[in-house]
Amino acid sequence: MAAIRSFFRHVAAADPASFGVAQRVLTIPIKRTHIDVTYHLTTAEVDTLIAAPDPKTPRGRRDRAFLLFLARTGARASEATGVSANDLQLERPHPQVLLRGKGRRDRVVPIAKDPARALTSLLSERGIAHHEPRPIFLGNERLTRFGATHIVRRAATEAVPTRPALADKPISPHIFRHSLAMKLLQSGVDLLTIQAWLGHARVATTHRYATADVEMMRNGLEKAGVNGDHGVRFRPKDSVLQLLNSI
Repeated sequence: MAAIRSFFRHVAAADPASFGVAQRVLTIPIKRTHIDVTYHLTTAEVDTLIAAPDPKTPRGRRDRAFLLFLARTGARASEATGVSANDLQLERPHPQVLLRGKGRRDRVVPIAKDPARALTSLLSERGIAHHEPRPIFLGNERLTRFGATHIVRRAATEAVPTRPALADKPISPHIFRHSLAMKLLQSGVDLLTIQAWLGHARVATTHRYATADVEMMRNGLEKAGVNGDHGVRFRPKDSVLQLLNSI
């Protein structure tokens, strides 16, 4: 539909004789779609998922590093799997990573201390130098989106016995992105910064996190005094009534 509308805008500008047809096409209303609730995890749930892989095995160490990367950077699955060693800067004091986003919108985001340590260990274990254009997260070759989803679901299966509430959550690589966005918002980070961090083309996309946070709405009600409690009706004392009557 977007392509059709774009074409008929061109027709309206380039061929005045067809303006009437183009105008009728352009006035066709856009279908309203249902927007699902944005689910996110608590900090404890995220930490439980990250701790699920077995650190004694190479696969477990890779899985933990991948989960940490998703949780701390807010990267999309395709962005995380597309990261190579030369996209990383793990040296102190400001570790960061270059993410190659949708629509060729690249961005640089900071990396927290725990994923920086995990990534440094992973590179050392694989014998990969920081300047090499080699993938970090590997299956047989570079990890795919299917492989990323499999890692997250396997971690969720292992974490459910520890935190049963995870069984009712739609666990996927993208839920880490939602969870980081909500945590940033609840910490007071402004929407424009979150937009730049997540690589959203429009701030309206980022704004849905603000509308999804029920706890922030409750706090807003308390701050505004809109809680439905009108208190006890004022009842004047006899001395006050006598004073008023004497006026």
